[in-house]
Amino acid sequence: MSVRISRQHWQALLSELEDARRQRHLLTYRALIERLELPTPAMQTLTAALEHLAALDARADQPLRSALVISQGASRLPRTGFFECVVRLGRFAGPSDGIAAASWHAAEVVRVFEYSYSEEG
Repeated sequence: MSVRISRQHWQALLSELEDARRQRHLLTYRALIERLELPTPAMQTLTAALEHLAALDARADQPLRSALVISQGASRLPRTGFFECVVRLGRFAGPSDGIAAASWHAAEVVRVFEYSYSEEG
């Protein structure tokens, strides 16, 4: 996927995720798209940005901030693509639905909440 996010939107994304981390709450994809006022194709842009951020976090050996973004559906988990991404990054092994995914995600969210990220982005 070759979708790009503007520097302004990237900084706003990092800021929104940091606020969520500090307040210990999760964001839905829809809420984040609306807050960032992402242009069309908003979901593809957000997905690409979150996957890029996951890769940066994984490379820095820190918890994945993208875990704070979830679907608004009943599962309250990230979309399937998130789990495919974390499998590629070597952070999770298993199906993207079910107990193992939910359990891994819950533990990762706790790790994000407890971690202090540096200010550069």
